[in-house]
Amino acid sequence: QVQLVESGGGLVQAGASLRLSCAASGRTVSNNVMGWFRQAPGKERDFVAAINWSGGTTFYADSVKGRFTISRDNEKNTVYLQMNSLKPEDTAVYYCAAGPLTLVYYGRKYALPMSYDYWGQGTQVTVSS
Repeated sequence: QVQLVESGGGLVQAGASLRLSCAASGRTVSNNVMGWFRQAPGKERDFVAAINWSGGTTFYADSVKGRFTISRDNEKNTVYLQMNSLKPEDTAVYYCAAGPLTLVYYGRKYALPMSYDYWGQGTQVTVSS
C-alpha cells in the first residue's frame, strides 16, 4: 500500500506562487507515474500534470502549461508541483496520485483519474483576485 500526503496549499493573491508537495510512504513510488489533479466545487476532478518514473517526461493540461512545473525526488519519495502566476480559476483542492509505470506509454491514460491506484487527501489552493 502507498500513502500519499499533500501539503503546501493556501490562500494567495492572483499572480503569486505556491509549491505543493506530495510525500509518499509505505513503499517507494520511484517506479510509478505520479499525477496531480484538481477539483473545484461542483466540478469533476481534472488533470493538471503527470511525470514519469525518472522525471524525464512530463505532461500538462493546457490551462497550466507554462505556469506549473511538476518534478520528483525519488530519493525523498516526493513529488512537487510548482505553481506560478496563479489565477483565480486555479482555485481547487489539489490531489496527487500514483499510477502504474505504463500510464505514459499509451495515449493519454495519465490524464484520467481512473488510471491511478492511490490518492492523497488533497490540499486546498485558493487564489483571490
